[in-house]
Parts: sequence; C-alpha cells; structure tokens
Amino acid sequence: MNETLEDTVKITTPTDREIRFEREFDAPLDKVWRALSEPELVAQWWGRGRPMTVERMEFQRGGYWRYVMPGSKGESQAFGGRYREIVPMQRIVNTFEWDGMPGHVGIDTTVLTDLGGGRTRLVVTSLFHTTEERDGIMSTGMEEGAAESYVALDRLLASLA
Repeated sequence: MNETLEDTVKITTPTDREIRFEREFDAPLDKVWRALSEPELVAQWWGRGRPMTVERMEFQRGGYWRYVMPGSKGESQAFGGRYREIVPMQRIVNTFEWDGMPGHVGIDTTVLTDLGGGRTRLVVTSLFHTTEERDGIMSTGMEEGAAESYVALDRLLASLA
C-alpha cells in the first residue's frame, strides 16, 4: 500500500507554538490504548516499524520514558521525557525532548476518542516554548517520521488479538 502523508496523518500548526497530529485508526479504543501504554507494543511501532529499544517507560504520573532507535544513517536517536498526566483510555500528557535538540522540551497532549464501530481518533498536540523551537522540530523530517510511525501502528493494531 502506497499511502501519502495526508492518508496517514493530518498535521497542522494551530498556533505559532503548536503542532497538531490527527489520525483515525480502524481499531477499538482499548487496542489503541494498549499500543500507547505497553512498552513491548510501543517498541513495535514508535520507531517507524524499525527495531527500537524502550530503555525506560514508567507509565504513571511523574514517570520517566526514554526510547532509542536507529537513525536513517546508522546513528542512534534518543527521545525522552516525563509523564505529567495519564487518564486511562482518554488522555496522556508528557514532556518530549529529542537528544538532537537538547534543552528544547515540548509538552505533548494525546487525546483518544472512541468513534464507535471499532474506530478510534488520536490527536496529539505538541506545545513548544517558542516558535523557533516548533519550527526547528518541524525542519527535522518529523512529519514523515510521524506518518511512518502511524503506518507501523496500523500494522500493529491489525495484528493484536
């Protein structure tokens, strides 16, 4: 299947400091929640379907997370942060920092909506301290990376019992 970026995720910039990702999945809410909250499942899709190591994932308020994945040129890339809020089956708020831009910390708010009929909407809003930080992250190819991750998440959701 040859999906375009628009087929996989809708990415907008609602304010000068935000990036908003929206995607609907052909999977019930409980499966999508599992894929976001269980480290062994996150490892299968977050890294765009490539092998990824979940070094830490303390899925609770105040807990730390850190993921390491191979880069496109063989170098590794790491991401991490802390969970600020978790409302099961509804909402996750966490900080997000990429080792490639140390000190530039965003706040990601993930909201899940049960659309009925076995479909779930996922909306992630990333808030940055400045417009420059938002634009810096956007210039890294994160749009394509997000699209690839959501395609990998689709494959994972289809495989879950």
